[in-house]
Amino acid sequence: MPQRRRERRFRSPPWHGPPRGTVPGVVPVELVIARNEKVAVFVARVAAYPTGFEIELQAISRDEDDDLDPMLFMQGHFRRTRRGDEIPTEILRFGVQFADGSKATNTDGGRFDPSGPPNGPVMQEQGGGGGSGSWEQSYWIWPLPPSGPLTFVCEWPAADIPLTRLELDAQAILDTSGRAQVIFSEEHLPDPPSSGGTVISI
Repeated sequence: MPQRRRERRFRSPPWHGPPRGTVPGVVPVELVIARNEKVAVFVARVAAYPTGFEIELQAISRDEDDDLDPMLFMQGHFRRTRRGDEIPTEILRFGVQFADGSKATNTDGGRFDPSGPPNGPVMQEQGGGGGSGSWEQSYWIWPLPPSGPLTFVCEWPAADIPLTRLELDAQAILDTSGRAQVIFSEEHLPDPPSSGGTVISI
């Protein structure tokens, strides 16, 4: 029986997602960004890696039968098929701003130059799910923020959530990234021949 040819492996670019084989440090935060009598939006988890950090954004409604939906799982589709159109009011808009003024959101994006790293920060959608009045979506944010305030911003017109900001001291993430443990490194792997992809950055 012929041997199956093993595919060549490449190092994953750090802006694509959390480094494989690394146990992150977890920042002990519970950040309620916005709330009213109907819904709440909060960051439930921040995981820090040597190259960036991952957050878990959650939205909950008072009633599980509420027909509100933040459309957290439709944002990539919206960017690809309706770029340039007005953002639907149903979408929960979310973003981060670094202390140097640079920012990334879940509603503005495009292609970056595959010949080199994109201008940061970059926000990439990870796993998510939800329904019955509760939704969650993880985002990978690259690179690590500079020292100073890290601002989380959200707006959800359909749920009467105005543009709202909440600051976190980025030092908490920087300190925690030092506790990440690299179990299986990819440093020995070559860079991929092309690093193109869709990212969320401004």
